[in-house]
Amino acid sequence: MTDVAHVEVAAEYAGMRLDAFMAAEGLYPTRSAAAKCIADGCAALNGRIARKSATVAAGDVLEYETYDDPHAPVLEAVEIPLDIRYEDEYLMVISKQAGLVCHPSDGHFGDTLVNALIAHCGREHLCDVQGEQDRLGIVHRLDKDTSGLMLCAKTNEVGLALMEDIRTRDVDRHYLALVQGWIPLETGLVDAPIARGDRDRLRMKVSDRDNARPSITTFEVKRRFEPGKNDDGYTLIDCKLYTGRTHQIRVHMEYIKHPCVGDPVYGWQKKDNLGLDRQFLHSYRLSFTHPITGERLEFEDSLPQDLQEVIDELEARE
Repeated sequence: MTDVAHVEVAAEYAGMRLDAFMAAEGLYPTRSAAAKCIADGCAALNGRIARKSATVAAGDVLEYETYDDPHAPVLEAVEIPLDIRYEDEYLMVISKQAGLVCHPSDGHFGDTLVNALIAHCGREHLCDVQGEQDRLGIVHRLDKDTSGLMLCAKTNEVGLALMEDIRTRDVDRHYLALVQGWIPLETGLVDAPIARGDRDRLRMKVSDRDNARPSITTFEVKRRFEPGKNDDGYTLIDCKLYTGRTHQIRVHMEYIKHPCVGDPVYGWQKKDNLGLDRQFLHSYRLSFTHPITGERLEFEDSLPQDLQEVIDELEARE
């Protein structure tokens, strides 16, 4: 059965190829499947049948055909371990492990947080405000290799309420990041708009383009390690998000010349990453008002073993 769906292109995807956008948004399970949809004339941008080479702009309206294909992969329940810190009939707070992708994208369909949520809760007990199948339960995201506390919703009412609270900053999110270099100031604020890169569309950057989205991160120094005559060494900081852009903390830290240790995309690969092959970034504090009960809930999450071992090594050097 064929149906037609509509989606508006967010500013962060401006300039991306249409097939890549459809895959990144989870509209189709893979980029090749999206490309076939376009080639078959089943996708239109702003009312016109799209070409395979089309790129999207902020505010574009995409119409695309969805249908039940008996040969298409179905998002299944997969028993992936979940570290659940709070759960009731309305929502969950989990500590996401590094390496777990939040929702399906090109190359990830059966190994995501959504698969795990379906297995734990059942499809019928997850909100679908961000997608009927591929983003069940999702109200915000963490990067694949960022660990820590994350909210999931079971009902649409709660999902919409949490998304609005995130937008209005009622959800308080703090991250621990170990960054390259010695930050002399005790606190700082980075107010720098973020857009997708011109050449690598999967890479974000600080930009003054019209489609760049306002992005604000504040930080407070928690500890400094190994000062040197060139202000090298490392600084452990508490970052607070005032906006939630893709890769925001990682991009802002690169922008101020203090990238996250171990970051494979935005980091300094010639610097000592202390044995890490993923960014030192952990969502360690989360507080919010429960949309149904009105109770203010607060959670803290200690560093996972790989990140704690890095801190232990730095302390041992002192």
